[in-house]
This record gives sequence, C-alpha cells and structure tokens, in this order.
Amino acid sequence: MSCPFHRAAIAAAAAASLLSGCDAGAGTNASVERGRQLMAQYQCGSCHTIPGVPASRGQVGPSLASFGQRSYIAGRLTNRPDVLARWIESPQALVPGTAMPDMGASPDDARAMADYLSSLR
Repeated sequence: MSCPFHRAAIAAAAAASLLSGCDAGAGTNASVERGRQLMAQYQCGSCHTIPGVPASRGQVGPSLASFGQRSYIAGRLTNRPDVLARWIESPQALVPGTAMPDMGASPDDARAMADYLSSLR
C-alpha cells in the first residue's frame, strides 16, 4: 500500500504530463489534425500559405504561419478560438466587406480549423 504522499506525487506527475502536451486555446490532437485536413478540403491554401497543409501556396491572403501567436484576426478581432471559429464560419458577419469569403464551413468544421490555426506557433 502506498502512502498518501506517493499517491499525490503520482497524480501530480500524471497531470503535468497530460498538460505538457496541451496548448491553451488549441483543441485536442484529433481536432487539430481534423482541422488541418479541413483546411485542405476547403481549399484555404488557394489564398493562404498554411504550414502543414499540402499545396497551400496562396498569395492573396496573408500567410497563416504562427497564427496561434497573433493577437488579432483580420487586424480587428481578438484572436481567441471561439472568435476564430466564428470568423471561419462567417467572416462577412463579423467584418462586412472583408476579402475573406464565406466558404460554407459548418460550426464543427470551423471549430476544428480554428483548433489547427491556434496550434500553429
């Protein structure tokens, strides 16, 4: 039988191990990977260069490299995962007249793509 100190130490080590792979604001590994795949499916690389997304060499929109470190989305909106998901889902609703087109992303797809972009450091 282990003593309470050892149980607490093991629990703390397990929690630290789990948290060390997490990035505040980024989703689960599965959601991040799904988001990466969706970025290709929605052809976001037609306008943007996106690390990890094959054939994404677009020059119309800005590069999305290190997107997770940015303070703002489209130079106006606070870069938070919930705001980013809404932006991806319906950019015209947030910034009317923006060059970013509405690509018809579902809320679930937009959240996964936001998770991917937030993971880019």
